Amino acid sequence: MKKTLMAGALLAALVSFGAQADDAPAAAASTSNPADNGGWTGSGEFGFASSYGNSRSENINAKLGLSQENDMWKNNFFLNGLRSKGEVQVQDQYGNEVDRLTTTANRYDSGASVGFKLDPRSYIVTAARYEHDDFGANLWQGIVSVGYGYIALKTESTELSFEAGPGYKEYRPADVTEEVNGANVKVPQATQNEVVGRGLINYKYRLTANTALEDTLLMEAGSKNKYYQNDIGVSVSMTKKMALKLGYQVRYNSDVQPGTDSTDTLLTTNLVYNF
Repeated sequence: MKKTLMAGALLAALVSFGAQADDAPAAAASTSNPADNGGWTGSGEFGFASSYGNSRSENINAKLGLSQENDMWKNNFFLNGLRSKGEVQVQDQYGNEVDRLTTTANRYDSGASVGFKLDPRSYIVTAARYEHDDFGANLWQGIVSVGYGYIALKTESTELSFEAGPGYKEYRPADVTEEVNGANVKVPQATQNEVVGRGLINYKYRLTANTALEDTLLMEAGSKNKYYQNDIGVSVSMTKKMALKLGYQVRYNSDVQPGTDSTDTLLTTNLVYNF
């Protein structure tokens, strides 16, 4: 609840800042016209935080996204990474409690979708996604799918699109800790696979000349596991290429091991470079 309230407060602050800075150089888009390079645009995000003293922690996250849209294609490619270290109490070889800087998050994921337009609004899309997470509900998961996409709304300030179709997914649940001969050991779990239904809803809205909101909901639902991921973010442009972005991500897996939470959340504040 506290994280949700914090995210809401930061979102409000960013929107307020964007409204006050309306006369600043607008546009999160690049100075070049996408039509001049086949409809390609892209952005990179980076965030880092470090603290030392009474407590120690290091956090880093990075994102890279490329997209293309023209009369024939609607394509997207992404690569994301998250790594975090925090101070935790562990036992040394002598049984003493000591503080150590230990990795507490290590995740990366990448994916792509290729859409061939049937007309200005509808398209056939094939998509693939792979994720590795050392501390998540699944050690890794991968999916390939094919489906139908539809651009329901597209204006200068608003865009809403949908994708849906069947896919095939494989994933390996997180290791389970078991006691063997008086010692706790991690036992690998068997790889699971199933046919799933994939859905994607993407919404973009330009609040002001230099403030934009984007919300993306991804659904991968099968009989064994249902995976949902929602990413919402508000970006405020400082120049035509640089922006500040606040993002909030929620990830949910219905099939988790005992002692593992089904929901993960991530709050980020990043510097964005648009190209």
